Amino acid sequence: MSNGILYFSGTGNSLYIAKCIKEEIGGDILFIPNYKGNGSEFEKIIIVTPIYSFGMPKHVYELLPRLDKMKPVIIVQNFGGMACGADYLMYEYCTKIGINLQSIYLLQMPENFTTTFTVPMPYIKSVLKNAEKRINKIITDIKNDSYVLPNKKKTKEGVFLKNFSNWHKIGQSFIVADNCIKCEKCISICPVENIRLKDDKIVFGTKCVACLGCYHRCPEKAILYKNHKKKDRYVNPNINENEIGKDFLD
Repeated sequence: MSNGILYFSGTGNSLYIAKCIKEEIGGDILFIPNYKGNGSEFEKIIIVTPIYSFGMPKHVYELLPRLDKMKPVIIVQNFGGMACGADYLMYEYCTKIGINLQSIYLLQMPENFTTTFTVPMPYIKSVLKNAEKRINKIITDIKNDSYVLPNKKKTKEGVFLKNFSNWHKIGQSFIVADNCIKCEKCISICPVENIRLKDDKIVFGTKCVACLGCYHRCPEKAILYKNHKKKDRYVNPNINENEIGKDFLD
């Protein structure tokens, strides 16, 4: 029985962490939006997820309640700016729904919610370099069953729940510039099928989950947020961008 490494990723940070874990301890890497099971086929379940608005992505929020309550669950949360108690909020949620939670690890990765501001490249490189040490430490802890759960702390649950209920509107703030080549990549990578081609135009629906995959991974940088004409985009440099959203099986 192998490990199940379940991840959600829009720009590759979580996938990179998942691949590092698989390389050292083995297991099947599965993209959460495509996974329909409950984890019962695995020895242990390792969830690798970004922190969104001091909480968790919609797909992770919906995955957790259906997991096999007997299986040990380890969660690796990565954040760009501040965690602000997101680990304890995750702990409370898992406890409430009866998850067999063993450990929650926090890890800083480069910020990717950058629709209105730019993160300096030297800072991104520094964060990635420091992240390697932290990832290695987390993997060692998992190997040694050296688990840790967060102490009680203040969370921003109110902020998370408010933003969680409004993420579906974010797609309505995207504008497609004239340099769009209608390659339809944004359509193919959207985890909720929120993007389509209508009357020869890219159109966004009302099911967005704020992963920003379309924004960062458009080859022409033609997707703009509220007409902010920013040129910089982010994809984790340690992975092949086309692998995001894919499964990797032993």
